[in-house]
Amino acid sequence: MGKRAVLYLRVSTSRQAEKDLSIPDQRRQAEEFCKSKNWAVEGEYLEAGASATSDKRPAFQKMISDAGNPEKPFDVVVVHSQSRFFRDAISFGIYERKLEKCDVEIVSITQDFGNDPTGKLVRHIVAAVDELSSAETAKHVSRSMNENARQGFWNGAKPPFGYRTIEAEKRGDKIKKKLAIDPKEAEIVKDIFRLHEHGEGKNGPMGVRSIVDHFNAKGLSHRNGRQFSSSIVHAILTRTTYKGFHYFNKKDSKTGRKKDRSEWIAVDSPVIIKPNVFDRVQSRLKSRRPTVTPPRETNSPTLLTGLAKCSSGSGMTIRTGKGGKYRYYACNKHMNKGGCDCSRKSIPMDQLDNVVVDQLETRLFTPERVEAILSELLDRTRKSQDDSKARTRDLNKQERGINTKLDRLYEALADGTVKQTDSFRRNVSKLEHERDEVIRLKSQLARRSDLPIKTLTKANLKKFAGALSSKLRAEDSTFRKAYIRQFVSEVAVSDSEIRISGPKSALAAAIGSKQISTDNGVPSFDREWWARQDSNLQPDRYERPALTS
Repeated sequence: MGKRAVLYLRVSTSRQAEKDLSIPDQRRQAEEFCKSKNWAVEGEYLEAGASATSDKRPAFQKMISDAGNPEKPFDVVVVHSQSRFFRDAISFGIYERKLEKCDVEIVSITQDFGNDPTGKLVRHIVAAVDELSSAETAKHVSRSMNENARQGFWNGAKPPFGYRTIEAEKRGDKIKKKLAIDPKEAEIVKDIFRLHEHGEGKNGPMGVRSIVDHFNAKGLSHRNGRQFSSSIVHAILTRTTYKGFHYFNKKDSKTGRKKDRSEWIAVDSPVIIKPNVFDRVQSRLKSRRPTVTPPRETNSPTLLTGLAKCSSGSGMTIRTGKGGKYRYYACNKHMNKGGCDCSRKSIPMDQLDNVVVDQLETRLFTPERVEAILSELLDRTRKSQDDSKARTRDLNKQERGINTKLDRLYEALADGTVKQTDSFRRNVSKLEHERDEVIRLKSQLARRSDLPIKTLTKANLKKFAGALSSKLRAEDSTFRKAYIRQFVSEVAVSDSEIRISGPKSALAAAIGSKQISTDNGVPSFDREWWARQDSNLQPDRYERPALTS
């Protein structure tokens, strides 16, 4: 009685499955082979588009599982060549052993070496050669794709949301593609950035979750009718493609691990979001990360969470009394560990909130006070902008020089003067890394020069002061908190004074903008606007409550 056989038929990509004749040819040859051996073909396992370097293949795993069935449905797995079964020598040996334990053998119709010790040795040698061949092919494909990206072409993956691909040129039978803006999707991308920066109506800036809820409530969908999710919106907010360059070769395709920064390839892309807007959003996202600002500080409606500190420097947290009827800011160290030598252990929450809001409104957010505070900042900014212009000119010169060197290298490669050796790749990678660093420094200088000196007029100062007063009195505590966090970096509470401090640059940026921003990602290294004794609250400016324990 002849053996019972199943056929394992595989091609590497779905494109091959659709257009190639490989699968029908594998089937025909395997069936003829089985017929010559008088084996009955019991079925086939078809893998249309899966690499043999991994065992993550549904049909393959189904075949291995069926081989272990107690009913023993087949005796032989027939493949066209060993490379159809596996292109990894170790994995080949593992799965060969699994099938042997089930009394199932692997037979290649083009490499039938037999089952004696010599045949097994040759099979393993061939498996190692197949693995090497696969690695070499992958290396050449990767090199070609990297070069394609360096020339500014798209490598065939699904384009990011907001873009589509268009034919850029044709080289022989190869069609080279580039990214182009998809108008409908691009508008949604712009909306996401707008909502994150400014919000909708009077509600203020939206977080990622709020944007998701907003879009889903309106019935807007991502591609293929998918609802928006936090991961989708966050990916859009952080994708550099929208500001003008897309990184290729960031991750290892097999392991998913991020590669060294020097190996990334920047591909120019059509701009959907202005670079300065994109960078502002990144700063805001970074400031709201749990690793930077704890979620309770960002999301809590309590006005001064994360800002209020006792005189010893310990943060102040909320405690309640009378079953929640009364709420206090209390020294966290004193509550949890004891032994804190701060003079003020706690203060009623409403009292401290009102003190801070009152003093911001009456002593800081007045046209005269703001004008005096910004005077020194503007003088320093004008001087630094002159220095920045000179530095930017130097960086532009450096960038042109680097681009010239890269152009010469690629021209030499195209002319055949040099070969694409490891040395050539190292030189290109080094120059690209230097260029990326120059671009980063230019962007940094541009952000520093964003301070809108021309818009800091007396009319704008007056308008700003009036708008801030109304915002600080808003009923929504979360909304009020957003504004306070932009201008206040710390509220230090002692028995004799309350010291409020914050960065001058936040004032200038807010006054110069078209509307008051609630971005709390302000620099913490600027000089404080309430740093002198004459600006501090004196004990007689508030009722000193009795200390509570």
